[in-house]
Amino acid sequence: MTGYIARDKLTDTLRSHRNTPEIKVLTGVRRCGKSTLLEHYAQSLLDDGVPASNIFTRRFDSFDTPIGYSATDLHADLMQATQEARPGPFYVFLDEIQDVPGWEEVVRRLHSRDDTDVYITGSNARLLSGELATHLTGRYITIPVYPLSFDEYQRHHRAQGTTDSTDQLFSKYMMFGGMPGLFVTGQPDQDRATEILTSIYESIVMKDVAGRYGIRDIATLEKLSRYLFSTSGNLFSVNKVANTLTSAGANASYATVDNQISALERSFIVYSAQQERMRGKELLRPQRKFYPVDNGFRNLATGFNGSDRGAQLEGIVFMELQRRGYDVAIGSLPDGEIDFIAKRGNDKQYIQVTLNMTEEQTRERELAPLRRLGDAFPRTVLTLDWHSEGMTDEGIHITNVMDWLCSEERAGYDDTPKECSQNGG
Repeated sequence: MTGYIARDKLTDTLRSHRNTPEIKVLTGVRRCGKSTLLEHYAQSLLDDGVPASNIFTRRFDSFDTPIGYSATDLHADLMQATQEARPGPFYVFLDEIQDVPGWEEVVRRLHSRDDTDVYITGSNARLLSGELATHLTGRYITIPVYPLSFDEYQRHHRAQGTTDSTDQLFSKYMMFGGMPGLFVTGQPDQDRATEILTSIYESIVMKDVAGRYGIRDIATLEKLSRYLFSTSGNLFSVNKVANTLTSAGANASYATVDNQISALERSFIVYSAQQERMRGKELLRPQRKFYPVDNGFRNLATGFNGSDRGAQLEGIVFMELQRRGYDVAIGSLPDGEIDFIAKRGNDKQYIQVTLNMTEEQTRERELAPLRRLGDAFPRTVLTLDWHSEGMTDEGIHITNVMDWLCSEERAGYDDTPKECSQNGG
C-alpha cells in the first residue's frame, strides 16, 4: 500500500478481535492514522481469502460521500451489500461515523445480525462514548489510536533506508512529532511540516471542536489551544488560564475556557493529567497539566523555535504512557513533584523526566522526590543522557528515554531495549 506506515501492534490488536461479537471502536484525533489502519486491515482480509463482496467500507469524511448522507442511507446501502454477500462472515468498516446523524441505531442493528464483524472509527469522545453507552452497553470495545510512537517512527525510517543515528531521528521526532501525514513523501523540512500540521490543526479545530460543539468564538478557541500547546508541562487551573488569556485581550471567562478545554479534550487533540497529593491531606484545588496529542502541535504553536526541550520530552513520555494504557497523574509532595504517577490495574510506576543527569544539582533534584516515596513500586528517571544509565543504591532506574520508548513492555515494569540503542550515542 503506497505510503503506508506499518503499525504492527495496532494491526495485531485488530486481528486478535477478528470475528468476536463486540463492536470494535477505534478512537483518536483526526488524521492520526485510523482510516489507513482500517484500509490496511481490510486489505489483509482480502489477502486471507475473504470475498470482496463480504467487506463493506464507508469513509464518511471523504469527498465522495453525498451531502446529507443519513442513517437511512447507510442502512439501505448495508441491506443491499448483505444481500449481495457470499456465505460467511460479513465485515463492516465505518470510518468517522460521527458524521452520520443517527448512526448509533444502524450500528445497534448490525450488532444483532449474525456473522457480522463491525469496526467503527471516530474523532469525538463524547459522541462515541455517550451514544455507545446508551445503545450498546457492554457490546463494544475501545481501541485508542494515537500518532506514531517513536518506535513506529524509527522503524518506518529504518525501513526507508535512513542512515540517521537514533539521536538524530529522535531530534526530528521531538521537533516535528509523529502525525503520519508528515512522512508519506519522506522526512519533512520545517516549511513542509508547518504546512501539513497547520492544515491538520485547522481541520480538527474547525470541524471536531468548533463545528461539533457550536463554538462561535474561534479567535478565543485558537488562542486557548495554542496557549495550552506552548505551555504544556506547566501546572494550571482553569481560572489561571482564563486570567492569562483575558490579560492578553481574549474574551475568556471561566465558563468559556472550561467548555473549550473540554471540547479540545473530547476531540483528542489535548490530554490532561491532574495533581495527586502523595502525603497528608487531599489537595483542595488540584491543578492540571495539559499536553497536545503530538509534539508537532506544540512546536507549531511556538514557531519551531526549539524552546523548552524538557517540556517537549515530558510530553512525549506522557503520550507514550497513554499508548501503554496507563492512567497518569502528577505527584504532589510538600517539597517537590513527581512528574508522572502511572497506574494500570495493579501496576504502578513513578517517573521523572529530565534532559540529562550529568550535573549533580540536576541529578539530586530528580532523585530526591523518588527517594522520599514509601512504597515499593518501580521508580524511574527517563533522560536523554546516555552516560547516566543504571540503578542507584535505592533501586531507582535511570534509563535513556529512547531505549524506554522502544522497549517491548510486557507485564509490569520492563525496559528491555529493542532497536534504539544500536545507533544511540
